[in-house]
Amino acid sequence: MQIETVEMGDCKAKLILRDCTPALANALRRTMLQDIPKMAIDKVEFHLGEVMSQETDEASESITPLFDEVIAHRIGLVPIPTDYESFTFQDQCECGGVGCPHCSIMYSLNKTGPATVLSEDLQPLGDKSLAVKDGNIPIVELTKGQAIIVYGTAVMGTARKHVKWQAAFGVGYSYMPVITVKEDKAADPEVIKAALENYPGLFEEKNGKLVVADIWKAPDFGKGIGADLPDTPDVLKDFATVDWDDSEFLFKYETDGSLTAQQVLDKAIEIVKAEAADVSAQIDALA
Repeated sequence: MQIETVEMGDCKAKLILRDCTPALANALRRTMLQDIPKMAIDKVEFHLGEVMSQETDEASESITPLFDEVIAHRIGLVPIPTDYESFTFQDQCECGGVGCPHCSIMYSLNKTGPATVLSEDLQPLGDKSLAVKDGNIPIVELTKGQAIIVYGTAVMGTARKHVKWQAAFGVGYSYMPVITVKEDKAADPEVIKAALENYPGLFEEKNGKLVVADIWKAPDFGKGIGADLPDTPDVLKDFATVDWDDSEFLFKYETDGSLTAQQVLDKAIEIVKAEAADVSAQIDALA
């Protein structure tokens, strides 16, 4: 399999998989969804009692309008920066799973109302570079007299256990579309106008002819391009042919920011290679 990078941003990527099979493309997709290790807050401690505001010196009660379980769930989904060189799985750590700076990160949250508690209010204890990746996620709304004091512990895990450890989202692929506009239709003004209106972004007019502009738009319309469907304008019926190459794939995904798109791809390839080697070794052992 060959991977061509079309777009590689911090949190999203578009790839073309060449010399590939549907099974291998799906293996890469499933690995990204459930096997990429990342850090996430797994334990949340709520502290009750009176809280003094640092700004007004007024006393508030450590209570919120939401159940603790709901707040803990929201905190668990906040993207936590993941560094494979600095952290490992807690059950594989030299501390024996007790918890140490090599397998866990401590965060604190101390806020008094009236205010909207955001993910940026979760502050790492120690290394400030471990601040959460997205600081604008709402957690809970506090009114006057309300406050929240929380300590959270982030550890490494995978989405096989819980979705809070899912690093990649919107992972999808499709066969490579091969669209051919018929020569006798390409320069027809009515066809050009109708195609631009009915398939926005897919086609464009170039030198007086209809041509494909963005192949990534094709999966949105699927087999309906040029098909004889009830809602297809007559002028667009049979104006083009669409084939799907099952040896090449359009592949795209996003991340929550805890890992970059490149890191997710690199780790997914590493895992797929390791699993393939393991299966191969087991087969050889049976021979």
